[in-house]
Amino acid sequence: MAEFSGVGIFLVIALFFPLMALLPSWLIQPRQPTEEKQKPYECGVDTIGKSWVQYRVSYFLYALVFLVFDIETVFLYPWAVKFGELGLFALIEMFIFLGILVMGLWYAWKKGALTWK
Repeated sequence: MAEFSGVGIFLVIALFFPLMALLPSWLIQPRQPTEEKQKPYECGVDTIGKSWVQYRVSYFLYALVFLVFDIETVFLYPWAVKFGELGLFALIEMFIFLGILVMGLWYAWKKGALTWK
């Protein structure tokens, strides 16, 4: 158990600091709820009708495809910086990585995920 004492101390400190930061604000905050404060706020305009709107799935598909290719660039930057030192093996690995991404793009295109309706 002695080797876990450091982990226990770290856990206590990790819980102590956020609580000590939140406790004073919770204690001194003003609590005067009014009808105006309880209303949902949307750009300064009161809502008319239903505020829950269903979005089409295609918007989410665009977002997912964007994330896939955005994350691709995150992986490409470090590779491009160290390209000279990595050699032929890294070049082949990157072409495999890009091939998988191109296949994913082709699949999304084939399924119609990229057509705006």
